[in-house]
Amino acid sequence: METLLYAAELVREDGAYKLVVQDVVRDTVQVTPVPESAVARLPVFLSVLSSKLGPASAGGRR
Repeated sequence: METLLYAAELVREDGAYKLVVQDVVRDTVQVTPVPESAVARLPVFLSVLSSKLGPASAGGRR
């Protein structure tokens, strides 16, 4: 059985990006500004992370 622990969204508002992370267990939310350059590199970062964690986690939630 899966249990959702965190939920994350990358949001663009008025041309600025922010990462919104909800801690479902503790019912808290953190918001952090994210530079556009980091947003552009996000697919590469996720690919590297998946390759380091191995095939069991590569599929992830969709």
